[in-house]
This record gives sequence, structure tokens and C-alpha cells, in this order.
Amino acid sequence: MLISASLEAACQTEGMPELIRTCLLFAVDDGEQPRVLLGRKKTGLGAGRVVGLGGHLEAGESPSQAVIREAREEAHIEVVESDLELAGFVVFTFPHRPAWSQTVDVFVTRRWGGQPSSSIEIEPEWHPVDTLPLEAMWDDARYWLPQILDGEVISVEVTFGPDNRTVAEHSIRAEPTQEPGGRG
Repeated sequence: MLISASLEAACQTEGMPELIRTCLLFAVDDGEQPRVLLGRKKTGLGAGRVVGLGGHLEAGESPSQAVIREAREEAHIEVVESDLELAGFVVFTFPHRPAWSQTVDVFVTRRWGGQPSSSIEIEPEWHPVDTLPLEAMWDDARYWLPQILDGEVISVEVTFGPDNRTVAEHSIRAEPTQEPGGRG
């Protein structure tokens, strides 16, 4: 799946310092009862919350390379680049804690190797797609995660409030997609 050129540009915030670039992966099992692999964060930013797999890009890494590495490190699953679907971009702004502000490349995969297992950072958990544990996740997830898991491609901007926990403002824009070869 190719994404319109406007998607990434939509998440470039004018007048702001360059934000940390991160990535997220949602492994979806489309079986009889669709489910998504999430994980309970054990350490660092978001400890105790249920999150997608992912993290910061290392020097020289592309977002897809980073999300493949993070899936291996955090849940011990193997993903190949050709099985990644770019599902969107999210800009998180924390005006009261600017060091937490970041951009996120969001991917979905429906194929991987290995069985998810615990790591130092994440305790992997399967959750039904239709009953996501939104109350245990970052507040923003309820605004965009169901849409991505439903196959939409979106760009999202989220601004957190003074408590750095709840969403003060958000905007979501669905993006047109174009299949390889110009079919859309």
C-alpha cells in the first residue's frame, strides 16, 4: 500500500522544533475473532499502560527498519518489510512537557514469525479488535486506533493537556491511498 505524499507532509508542524521520530506496530490476527497484539509497558514513558510495539528510530534507520527491530526486541516476533502496511502518522504535542513531543509512523502487519513473548520492556497481550483496552492505554488511542485497525489510513495531531495524560485537542484526517501501479 502506498500513501499519498500529503500524509507525511501533514504531520510536519510549521514553526516547531524538530520532534523525536518514533514508530508503532500493530500486529493483527484476522482469524475468526480478529485480535491485535499490544503490550503492557514495563519501563520508561508510559510504564503500566497498554501500548503498541515500537520506539525511537536509531541513527540511520528508516521507520520500517525501526519498527521491525522494535518488534523483535519487545515481543520477540519477526516481521519483514514487505508485510508492513503504513497506516498513518501521528504528531503528539506535550506543551507542558516538550521533551515528550514526537512524531510517530504507524504500521500494521498481518504476518510475522514467532510467538510473542515477554521482554524487559513489554509484556505482550492479545486483545480482541472490537474490545480494545482503551481505558488502559494513552488517552489519544481512542481517537485513532480503532480507525487504523479498521483499515483506514490517517494523519493525526494530538495535543495533551497540562496533566500530560488527557487529550486537550485532536484532529484526524483520513488519507487517500493509492495501490501500486496507480490503482486507487
